[in-house]
Amino acid sequence: MTDTYSPPEQTTRKSSAITHTGLVRKVNEDAILSRPELDLWAISDGMGGHVAGDFASQTVVQSLQSLADNLEPTEVMCKARQALHRAHSEIKAEATRRSIGTIGATAVILALSETNFLCLWVGDSRLYRYRDGAIEIISSDHSVVGELVEQGYLTWEEAENHPQSNQITRAVGVSDVLEIDKRRGEIRPGDRFLLCSDGLSKYASEDTLLHYLDEKPIDTVSDDLLQFALDAGAADNVSIIVVEV
Repeated sequence: MTDTYSPPEQTTRKSSAITHTGLVRKVNEDAILSRPELDLWAISDGMGGHVAGDFASQTVVQSLQSLADNLEPTEVMCKARQALHRAHSEIKAEATRRSIGTIGATAVILALSETNFLCLWVGDSRLYRYRDGAIEIISSDHSVVGELVEQGYLTWEEAENHPQSNQITRAVGVSDVLEIDKRRGEIRPGDRFLLCSDGLSKYASEDTLLHYLDEKPIDTVSDDLLQFALDAGAADNVSIIVVEV
């Protein structure tokens, strides 16, 4: 699935998005959302086994997809948070109905206004920002190794090779109370935002991501990053969205 968006001349956003099963998994438990009319993008990575993980990620994305298409930017940010809580309740109810111990999904959401961005996230799907030749991780992984990175015990590169690298500590649909982290900031012309599941981040260092975001055109950058993950082995599902201001 590939989605490339070129806005009317009066707007300033372009985006490209792709999701892929990878080379090992039989089912794609990732789901992506691209709603340029709302300046809203999201990636969700399901957990809990094939059918359950697919259900969880699709529930997150469908909840965001249900938002009205005429919302103001401040309304989008509020409604997106509400959508995550709604998905959380629906996933928990389905886990109870199926008598499955754990169904859940990560979520990373990017919403843009004229001057600012908002990132909401749960789990280890990531948002990066490329600006002026440098790259920065906007989100922080809700995972065992993510906490070690935040405490200064590991670098992100070391964390990817840690034996507990796949153990997340938050997911939509898992805990009694959903905890959502957020980060706001200004946007500038030339900024590029990268949303991705760990099917990309586990292979791509910051230097690698910087190269692609710096060199590749918006129309092909998501496909180029996917090809990088496939060439590296793509043992997991891979989802990528790049948004350019």
